[in-house]
Amino acid sequence: MELLSGHSVGWLAGLVVALLATGIIAGLLAGLLGVGGGIVVVPVLYHLFTLLGVDESVKMHVAVGTSLATIIPASIMSSRAHAKKGNLDVSLLRSWGPALLVGVLIGIAISGYLRGTTLTAIFAVVALLVAANMAFRGKGLALTDDLPPTPFKQIIGTLVGGFSTLMGIGGGTLSVPLLTAFGYPIHRAVGTAAAIGMVISLPGAIGFLINGLGVPNRPPLSLGYINLAGLALIVPMTMMMAPIGARIAHAVNANRLRQVFAFFLFLTSLRMLYGLL
Repeated sequence: MELLSGHSVGWLAGLVVALLATGIIAGLLAGLLGVGGGIVVVPVLYHLFTLLGVDESVKMHVAVGTSLATIIPASIMSSRAHAKKGNLDVSLLRSWGPALLVGVLIGIAISGYLRGTTLTAIFAVVALLVAANMAFRGKGLALTDDLPPTPFKQIIGTLVGGFSTLMGIGGGTLSVPLLTAFGYPIHRAVGTAAAIGMVISLPGAIGFLINGLGVPNRPPLSLGYINLAGLALIVPMTMMMAPIGARIAHAVNANRLRQVFAFFLFLTSLRMLYGLL
């Protein structure tokens, strides 16, 4: 516990409260926006690890791996809630599933060779692009009325799986704007994205766990690149709040929902880019 020894009990208590609050916000976003909560968990863990003095070479990897692990239960709770509302496209999950999984495996393989700053840059830049798309694309504007045919649909799925794994997110950050661009109603896109989070987060978390085994300078209570302390504090909150977020989503105007989604992505990307300076 050397990393924690230099901090007071009050500071450590604040850390616990911050992680619990992260879980609450992440759970709400998982249900409300279908983003799996990773868009909140990754930057918060990154900055907390920075405050704790975790080595630069591993802190982003641990943030991403821990985030993927927290997404697993949150995406299960959120997708079940959306399925009850009829906003989960099972046929799309079946056709996209293999491509998503291939992308996850590619992301896991690449992550083992990337520096922490590179992972941070990927997260920040992609989040900023998605935020701009969601904020400035006209209401109801779609590129087409349906997803492109194979093999283009599978290529898109592979890219979603790969980048989502590298960013430590559940897939909604990329799949929601993509699906709406191809004519999906926002609520159906959000519901389906919650289930996509399950496809991405489980193998992604396992991959980061394996890649991080034996790596030096990880924070205490870490199994591979998954921090068990963060996992234990965040997951109960996400499981409790995800169904609430899903219920709120169905009472919110679709255009307003898109604006909220864009706001959180924009805020997150700015924070991560600032951390690279």
